[in-house]
Amino acid sequence: MTEGERMSPGRRSVLGAAGAAVFATAATGFAGAPASAAERHGREPGYRDLPVPYVIGHRGTAGYRPEHTFGSYQHALDLGAHVIEQDVVPTKDGHLVCRHENDITATTDVADHPEFASRKTTKSIDGVSLTGWFTEDFTLAELKTLRAKERIPANRQRNTLYDGRWDVPTFEEVLRWAQEQGRRLGRRIWLHTETKHPTYFRGIGLPLEDRLASLLRRYGRHRADSPQFLQSFEPSSIQRLAKLVDTPSVVLLSNAGTKPWDFVVSGDPRTVDDLVKPAGLRWIASYAQGIGPTLDLIIPKDAAGRLTRPTTLVRDAHAHGLILHPYTMRNENTFLPADFRRGTDPNAYGDAFGAFRTYFATGIDAVFSDNADTALLAAADFRAR
Repeated sequence: MTEGERMSPGRRSVLGAAGAAVFATAATGFAGAPASAAERHGREPGYRDLPVPYVIGHRGTAGYRPEHTFGSYQHALDLGAHVIEQDVVPTKDGHLVCRHENDITATTDVADHPEFASRKTTKSIDGVSLTGWFTEDFTLAELKTLRAKERIPANRQRNTLYDGRWDVPTFEEVLRWAQEQGRRLGRRIWLHTETKHPTYFRGIGLPLEDRLASLLRRYGRHRADSPQFLQSFEPSSIQRLAKLVDTPSVVLLSNAGTKPWDFVVSGDPRTVDDLVKPAGLRWIASYAQGIGPTLDLIIPKDAAGRLTRPTTLVRDAHAHGLILHPYTMRNENTFLPADFRRGTDPNAYGDAFGAFRTYFATGIDAVFSDNADTALLAAADFRAR
């Protein structure tokens, strides 16, 4: 596929039949690479049945409800998101809960609880000094006394209407919810689950991977054809998970020039710039099924925030059998490329549909979006072209 071209849905569902052959070659075509999960167990990855491009509900529907709450997850499902994302961090007593960060200062009412005032502390998380309250300092019972709130109220004042309505869900509660909703709707509910700060948590005796894999096995989401993706910004976390479960996985990639934190700790000299080159993509394809790059790695912006020419990343990743789940599309002007901002209010909606069209035209397989309904309409428009 040349840059900017797009196969029709009839010719390609995710990677399609031709891509399946490429995928098998990428997974096994170099020394020491293990057989893919599908080859080991005779199952095709279930994500190949998803319509391209598919929509990943970012933290649920963070554009409409406080993120990582059952209100946000249910709204994403009701709107029709193909896949719904969770981020997991541990509690003091080892339970996995759904928060984008272990720092819960901005996403819960913990500051309003005098009984927890002494828990406020300063920590270094992945090289960044943060002051606040952290999940690993609370038992699950204590955490369940808190209520969730909108993370960015200045941008999403309307979401503050729901402050205090929901608590912090455990990942096991989400798995049970997905089971229940699957029975109600008569279909599988797709989840996309990220390990947050895995090196940090391993260092304090709360490793994430074994806990996550155990839950996936308990709820039947450990197979290559499970309706489940795993993701992490740390490649070593995905490598650990690949040894525990056959669930499809995605390596997340931050901005150009940055380095995964596990690389910093281990002394690995590579940066994201290296990982998006063919050799880096080949290495990722030896243990993962996809990448989740920032949208700027798909189409960089200039100094004014306007889009420039697409890179070759989509073409190169597909050539190595990798699917692409870039992040994150939001409707508000402040989050859109300058080309698609409308008016002067940074919190008003811009031309999100125009931005979606531009990114979909690069050939990405899916996109994370805070606004699943907008993304779904844009994806439907694109498939109908």
